[in-house]
Amino acid sequence: MHDYRDFHHYDTWVHACDTTSDEDRALIRNDIAQLAERPAFSIVLSPPVGEGDWAARLIESLVAQLYPHWQAWIPRRALPNGASDPRLHVIPDEADWLGAGLDAAAGRLVLPLPADAVLSERALYQLAVAFNQDSQALIFFGDEDQLDAAGRRCRPRLKTAWDPDLILGRNAIGTPVAYDRAYLAAVHAACDDRAGLTEYDLALRATAGAPPNRIRHISAILCHRRLDPDAPPVWDPQRARDIVRRHLDAIGDAAEVVPAPLAPQWNRIIRPLPEPAPLVSILMPTRDRADLLARAADAVLARTDYPALELLIIDNGGSEPEALALLRRLGDDPRVRILATPGPFNFAAMNNAAAQVARGELLVLLNNDIDAPDRGWLREMVSHAVRPDVGIVGARLLYDDGRVQHAGVVFDQDGEVIHQLRLSGATDPGPDGELALTRTVSAVTGACLCLRRSVFFEIGQLDERNLAVNFNDIDLCLRAGDFGYRVVVTPFAGLIHYESASRDPGAAAAQDAYRRERRWFQAEWGDLLANDPFRNPNLVYGWTETRMASRRPAWATWADGA
Repeated sequence: MHDYRDFHHYDTWVHACDTTSDEDRALIRNDIAQLAERPAFSIVLSPPVGEGDWAARLIESLVAQLYPHWQAWIPRRALPNGASDPRLHVIPDEADWLGAGLDAAAGRLVLPLPADAVLSERALYQLAVAFNQDSQALIFFGDEDQLDAAGRRCRPRLKTAWDPDLILGRNAIGTPVAYDRAYLAAVHAACDDRAGLTEYDLALRATAGAPPNRIRHISAILCHRRLDPDAPPVWDPQRARDIVRRHLDAIGDAAEVVPAPLAPQWNRIIRPLPEPAPLVSILMPTRDRADLLARAADAVLARTDYPALELLIIDNGGSEPEALALLRRLGDDPRVRILATPGPFNFAAMNNAAAQVARGELLVLLNNDIDAPDRGWLREMVSHAVRPDVGIVGARLLYDDGRVQHAGVVFDQDGEVIHQLRLSGATDPGPDGELALTRTVSAVTGACLCLRRSVFFEIGQLDERNLAVNFNDIDLCLRAGDFGYRVVVTPFAGLIHYESASRDPGAAAAQDAYRRERRWFQAEWGDLLANDPFRNPNLVYGWTETRMASRRPAWATWADGA
């Protein structure tokens, strides 16, 4: 299914789509001559780990760069014998290698590199292209992969636009990353000097002060990290958590940092609720199907660990005796209100009507085909939804057989709505923890969606005219993005979704409505769908698989904005 990191698949892609030919090199050299600006790079190497000539391959990759405007600052003991390129300079063997390199650096962009890195021969060229596209950016970062013992490329890390939540879970920027030199000099302080952690510490410090629109991702593999089973470990999970804790303290964030359950080498960030906990209004459309409603209502009223909630059940003309009797019983609970909304099924209008009379500071759109085995799901969602920069929060939804139904929405290359990594196993952390860590995405499903009531009305509610049944939740998320809010999905709010159990999506009228609303949605959001910043263009996402793209990206247009 989602096997794009499989060696055979990735090796095939590398040879077909990511191997530089002599013709490519000629085109790149010609393009370099045409660049309006040719920024100089100052490359600062970290001390090597353990014994051996670790830096030799890295220095070879620097000398082989197609882009010639660089200088490198290298700890004395890392400089190989016989290295003679005049662009190579020596700094003392000292703990603050980055500070020493910064003091000596003169280039417009500074590129700190660990000793186990090997740059693609196109790396500095593609960073220079990105700089020409946005010379006001302060931070540029690219994709990476690894080299096994035989020198074969493997295990790609294909990143997305800047994500302030994911970087708290793990080093989402990784290597390579180029910083504006003046900006880096202003924010740099003595970082953790342990191998593998300096870059993470620096990334947290630098991104904390940079506006999001001045952090740019380049969707190209610019760096290869060497695997050496005999080398000492370079990643200390507890020390990394200490770095994140120190970073959160520095910005006045009281969140707790603990191991992520599905990926304990990385972090879960537990955010406190406001005191007192704000009232949450849960909006649940329904029609008949007493069995579904009874389970969903019980999940909210009896099995949710949250101190202040109300349940607004939106009855769309139910007529079955069992359902009517259940509504009467539920209505006896002071936390429950029954809202009658007869007429044709219009999911958007029903939720909009309920939001108008909701008393809560926060709203949760919740399907009646949901169950909640995780008592803390609502606490987790509210803890994110109250954050000023977050507009909408989505949950991790599983099918009743335990496979992933929803862990965030991504748009494929044709603008189709895809549930990312759907059908993955319940304990699968996903590539680089995509299913294990809190992330920013472009959209989440309205089957379970939380947001502040003020945001719901600010961005215009659900579109009940054009998207009565389908895509109104995704449209709401994209409008939140237009208003400057982020959409976050958390795997720590886990629910079961008996998808579309209460409707018959196969009916002819429903299919006609789906096609009509799909056309409207794609016409409205076509440009954004084609350029989803949280979809790496080197991947093809589908409902049952994720694979490497078969096309070869254009050389000079691989930079994408964050």
